[in-house]
Amino acid sequence: MREPREEGYDDLLDALESDTGYYLSCPAGHGSLPPRRVCPRCGDDELSEETLPARGTVVTFTEVAVPAPAFAGQTPVVLIADFGPVRLTGELQDCSDVLEVGSEVIPTVVSSSGGNRHVGFRLASEG
Repeated sequence: MREPREEGYDDLLDALESDTGYYLSCPAGHGSLPPRRVCPRCGDDELSEETLPARGTVVTFTEVAVPAPAFAGQTPVVLIADFGPVRLTGELQDCSDVLEVGSEVIPTVVSSSGGNRHVGFRLASEG
């Protein structure tokens, strides 16, 4: 069963699905992800939507050996990727190549077996 819509986060997921990902930026240039009402670094409440870079770079990752029930039968790989002003955390999809720190990834949206959506990635080399 899909959870109720979470304004801000689901808006970001919708944007990632349509290849129009974005982040929030304050006048000082601090990047953050929605939902936000103020910049988490400086407290400024003047936030604008900026285009998320199409590719990010893997900073770190881990393979989950004992997954949560929503991922039963899977061994998900969870990673953090740097997209310039922001970092995204999500699940790697369909990894047929070797993943390493520094690999380029493209953000996408994936669903757990329970139907809940979350941030995902695919390797840029897989197109």
